[in-house]
Amino acid sequence: MGAAVLVVDDNAHNLKLLRVLLSVDGYDVRTATDAEDALRVLGTFTPEVILMDLQLPGMDGLELTRRLKADPHTCTIRIIAVTAYAMKGDDEKARAAGCDDYVSKPVDADTLSAVVARYVGR
Repeated sequence: MGAAVLVVDDNAHNLKLLRVLLSVDGYDVRTATDAEDALRVLGTFTPEVILMDLQLPGMDGLELTRRLKADPHTCTIRIIAVTAYAMKGDDEKARAAGCDDYVSKPVDADTLSAVVARYVGR
């Protein structure tokens, strides 16, 4: 099994698409539907990369990123922001919250592969 990746997205279609794309590339993929679910998954699974939807119900992806980067147990996990509602300044907000990179939806399979590979040392 390849590098561990967590996908956090509240849209079931997006979760499935990203899981399939990453699984085909050989990654060990887990999913979470919101911030609380992601925190539960992180209790038993340590990914190298998190694909983080910014628009989550409850705690949004930016707040979850800030919390993860402030925690010594999760601060080294690379976080790639993913959003469908890309607006001017979103990239800067994501990076200010601690995201290592930013990808817009709809996600291009080749772009996603290249970005994730960059952060797992492939």
